[in-house]
Amino acid sequence: MSDEVLSQDEIESLLGKAGGGADAPKKAKAAAPRQAPAAQPAPSSRPVAFGGPGVVPSIDPLPPPNEKVTTYDFKRPERVGKEQMRALQTMHEGFSRNYGAALSALLRTIVEVKLTSVDQLTYSEFVFSLENPTCFNLINAPPLEGQLILDINPSLLFPILDRLLGGTADTSNPSRRPLTEIELRLAGRITSLFLAEMEAAWLNVIELKPVVDHVESNPQLVQIVPPNEVVVLISFELTLGEVRGMMNLCIPFNSIERIGGKLSANSWVTYSKKPSTPESLQMIGDRLSKSVVELAVDLATSQISTNDLIGLRVGDIITTEKDVHSPLVVSVEGRQKFHASPGSFKGRKAVQVTDLIEERHIAVGKHAG
Repeated sequence: MSDEVLSQDEIESLLGKAGGGADAPKKAKAAAPRQAPAAQPAPSSRPVAFGGPGVVPSIDPLPPPNEKVTTYDFKRPERVGKEQMRALQTMHEGFSRNYGAALSALLRTIVEVKLTSVDQLTYSEFVFSLENPTCFNLINAPPLEGQLILDINPSLLFPILDRLLGGTADTSNPSRRPLTEIELRLAGRITSLFLAEMEAAWLNVIELKPVVDHVESNPQLVQIVPPNEVVVLISFELTLGEVRGMMNLCIPFNSIERIGGKLSANSWVTYSKKPSTPESLQMIGDRLSKSVVELAVDLATSQISTNDLIGLRVGDIITTEKDVHSPLVVSVEGRQKFHASPGSFKGRKAVQVTDLIEERHIAVGKHAG
């Protein structure tokens, strides 16, 4: 049966065919005012079945979601986990302090290096955000795959070069040109210092050997990964007097994909010192109790000539100045630890520990000697 609303003529025709006889049209007319109210409701998208009142029930609005909804851009997938990002941030916070100190010693002035951000973005977004020309260093860092990028902003690099050449790092006329051969060699000192501190910062994660492959001035001519590939951008802000500029370290995701587990591990992160608990002490004691150590007993010491040493035979007696009743010294892993007396136990030579040698006695003895 159709869901469309029937007209009055169609209703009468149907009633006549159903066997209502001659009185059916009259009954339909009499019933028509009750079936069709005076005030017709507005047409609705919801169909009304035959004989229905034509009233459309109201639909309650959906309740607001309880969870916070965040947008997700499929063009910029977050392939690096949050734990790995936190590890990179912690690692390079310490790096920035060490690099600032090393750069201050090189330039003989105070240089402040501050980590500003650690973000994920695509390689094309990173490249098109840089100035042109710039100092675009391509870095090989085995055993990491691919290449890394170190970009030094020209507004920062030229004042540093001016300082290296004996100037005052004046920024009144900022240069916008590629570097000359001499400037490239001077900039290599800044880059080499960066890579040395980077190698030290990554030492607890992986042993890197970063070296500069070559330097470009136009970043848009270099493509180390596809444009939509995710990269980790680590940005530093350097302050040299009144000069401020940025240094950017770009790490492609495929370079650190294989060491993601090492970046996620918290064993290399510095923790604050916490008081030992009985459970932790017991666990350490249980592990150390199975360790094997070397135990040595010094019976006595003496001095003889080389001629006497060569003439020694089995059964010869060597006299010493040590009294037979004086205690023997027991050493553990080369450190004097106990006093003991000699004897035998179950037919074997043995010593019996008599007392503990205190550390201060050892220190005084060494100092006196």
